[in-house]
Amino acid sequence: MGSNPIKRRGILLVLSSPSGAGKTTITRALVAQDSKLAISVSATTRPMRRGEIDGQDYYFLDQARFAALVREDGLLEHATVFNHSYGTPRAPVIEALERGSDIISDVDWQGTQQLKAKLRADLVSVFILPPSLPALEERLKTRAQDNDSVVHARMAKSADEMSHWPEYDYVIVNDDLVQTVNRVHAILDAERVRRERQIGLDEFVNRLRGGN
Repeated sequence: MGSNPIKRRGILLVLSSPSGAGKTTITRALVAQDSKLAISVSATTRPMRRGEIDGQDYYFLDQARFAALVREDGLLEHATVFNHSYGTPRAPVIEALERGSDIISDVDWQGTQQLKAKLRADLVSVFILPPSLPALEERLKTRAQDNDSVVHARMAKSADEMSHWPEYDYVIVNDDLVQTVNRVHAILDAERVRRERQIGLDEFVNRLRGGN
């Protein structure tokens, strides 16, 4: 029997949600259970924190190098948050997609729009909604990462963030974390066998039909 000639182009899976709706937790759970999925490593100008590793947690750059990447179109998306710049380096993502590897990234709706403009055929976007606003507020408070004023600001921003759900391929209400992770993984599995991503499929079918 001959080897299967069908190869696959990778997927850029993007998760977006309001703060506290679970995208980071879901991202980590998916990577932990799927060896074919890797987290996209972002570039940033913020200082490295204790325990972080350059190239693993972030690519830590100075502002001049970051600005040069923007000019050179070396970033697939970028934004400035709290006076620090963040972005997705183009080269590692493209290399992964071309070798058939899948990348997951948790960016906001603005970053997703930028990615869609540059990599629409490779992009699969999922928006995560909270089951309710009180549940979202409770999650923000129990994270113990932010004080009350920051929680209030994040809640105020969440209404605008959630208004962008129609721009995504899939929308999931995260009322049960395990079920949500399973649903996102099911989306990923289905997208992996999308016809357009299977390279060499036409030759394979022709061979099956006796064309070769």
